Amino acid sequence: MELSYATFWFSTIYIFPLWFLMWFMPKHELTKKIVGNLRICLFPLVISYATLLIPNVGNVLLTLGVETPTPKIVIDLFSTDDMIILAWLHFLVMDTFAGRYIWMRMLQGEKPIQISAPVLITCMMLGPIGLILGIITTLDVEDDISKPTGALE
Repeated sequence: MELSYATFWFSTIYIFPLWFLMWFMPKHELTKKIVGNLRICLFPLVISYATLLIPNVGNVLLTLGVETPTPKIVIDLFSTDDMIILAWLHFLVMDTFAGRYIWMRMLQGEKPIQISAPVLITCMMLGPIGLILGIITTLDVEDDISKPTGALE
């Protein structure tokens, strides 16, 4: 099996238990142990992403670092199977990270599953929309990320 397909299947399958736990068992100790632990929740996804990124990093950096990205440059960059799958892995990592963040805010805000599950499903399926919906739903929750610690300049 090619590296890109192996990383695709590993990551795609790996995220399902994480999302299932956040959707349907948000307050369970098992969810807190697995999703609450970055080494379990995100590191394997990042390692899978990095495994495919390393042989392609030169292409990514050269393409995006030399010229201002244009639609044509981006389309050309993502014209190979490896780069399309790399983008997919990027989505999985970032959507899972955002979902974990919203899950933690939902827990802290003591939101019921009837609210948290649809928001987290949206986060998985529509990334940024789910993230914003989750933030709006938990505006009453303060956390270390949302509150600046110093003066903004």
